[in-house]
Amino acid sequence: MQTTFLKINPADTVAVCLVEKKKGDIIEVGNVKVTLNEDVPAGHKVLLRDVKKGEDIIKYGYPIGHAITDLKAGQWVNENNLKTNLSGTLEYTYLPVNEQLQIKKENRTFKGYLRKNGDVGVRNEIWIVPTVGCVNGIAEKLAAKLRKETEGTDSSVDSVYCWHHNYGCSQLSGDHENTRKVLRDICLHPNAGAVLVLGLGCENNQPDAFMQLLGDYDKERIRLLVTQQVDGDEIEAGMQILRELYAIASRDKRQEVPVSKLRVGLKCGGSDGFSGITANPLVGEFSDWLVAQGGTSVLTEVPEMFGAETILMNRCEKPELFEKTVSLINNFKEYFLSHGEPVGENPSPGNKAGGISTLEDKALGCTQKCGRAPVSGVMEYGDRLENTGLNLLSAPGNDLVAATALASCGCHLVLFTTGRGTPFGTFVPTMKIATNPTLALRKPNWVDFSAGQLVEGRTMEELVPEFIDKVLAVASGELARNEENDYREIAIFKNGVTL
Repeated sequence: MQTTFLKINPADTVAVCLVEKKKGDIIEVGNVKVTLNEDVPAGHKVLLRDVKKGEDIIKYGYPIGHAITDLKAGQWVNENNLKTNLSGTLEYTYLPVNEQLQIKKENRTFKGYLRKNGDVGVRNEIWIVPTVGCVNGIAEKLAAKLRKETEGTDSSVDSVYCWHHNYGCSQLSGDHENTRKVLRDICLHPNAGAVLVLGLGCENNQPDAFMQLLGDYDKERIRLLVTQQVDGDEIEAGMQILRELYAIASRDKRQEVPVSKLRVGLKCGGSDGFSGITANPLVGEFSDWLVAQGGTSVLTEVPEMFGAETILMNRCEKPELFEKTVSLINNFKEYFLSHGEPVGENPSPGNKAGGISTLEDKALGCTQKCGRAPVSGVMEYGDRLENTGLNLLSAPGNDLVAATALASCGCHLVLFTTGRGTPFGTFVPTMKIATNPTLALRKPNWVDFSAGQLVEGRTMEELVPEFIDKVLAVASGELARNEENDYREIAIFKNGVTL
């Protein structure tokens, strides 16, 4: 018989309803029998014992906030009677946890594009990267013209894209550097077979200086065109370069490469009460498997670590990584506080409707995506990956900004869990994993994989191999739903003034 509710951790004081429950229904957990005193929607929490005002409510084995009034067993727990415990910055103590994961190393491969520097791409695309938003229109026209010229040709070039953005000028200090670093990271990403950097000429992000920021790049495959320096038609000047780049990238062929080369970003958006018990744990199992194969996964959304941060801190492999993670958390809290904003007001209306009541509730589910592997690297926004294994990356929770940051650091694709659904994708394949079966049925054109099968009788042991196969298929060229729909864009983190 399929279960209709779940107590996630033995210490929990709530159970999660897996289907809508009605007033008068009985939930029995062990020797505890509770009668619901009101209707409770699917994905939401029901209290298993009485609690007093101010008492913590426990889910995933950790506090997710405190009761703002006396509550009775059988009551629906939501944002109207539960309040976050989060406030400002904290001091932390390093209490390392070194769990040895017993995961078999397999000789799995995927079909990727081997690059000159030894890196591997999972796509072979032509990208146009504007140094400043002023040339977005030219870049879009060039991309459209090259797509039309090459339509129907037998080529290994997967697609042609312009990554338009609004920045590159009228920015100062940190914002300016964020833009430069993310655009640099895009230019150097191995999913690009070739790149045209398109400049204006008078922008703050000076084209020549930007090219120096790229370092020792492949000058055959990354070219620069400054449009103010072109006499006459800049479109034809750009097309001449793009035709050469297309011819070069067309020579590339997929070949088998070890799965240890794969780098995957971990992201969630439109989370619901199922996120922490289906899709996020499934992605966590994949992350642990990939790390065990010598591969790399990256967790970001720092504000959505608040309330679960000590779990990540204590999984750091060494004290210096612990200190970097403390800075990651407290710096983001200071960012919120410096703007006069509280640190715990994160859950969106969609989150709350789906059963998430506080940021702790969200964070403890969110961090399930990175499994149980040790943290081997911690990166600032715009940094590029240097360490294999599980890495943490500084970026906000905003879906477009965070997914762009994951791709920018070097992830080949992003695994994006969602309970409410979202169509978008960033500049690498962005796979949507549904947390519940209803979403998967309603939006098959958005969803790549349904983790909702876990509440329909499938086991994690059955689903993990299928999910691994699906991710490796996308890495080998199968289109993610966002690619099929042609929903792809970038968003750069902005914090400062606009001149």
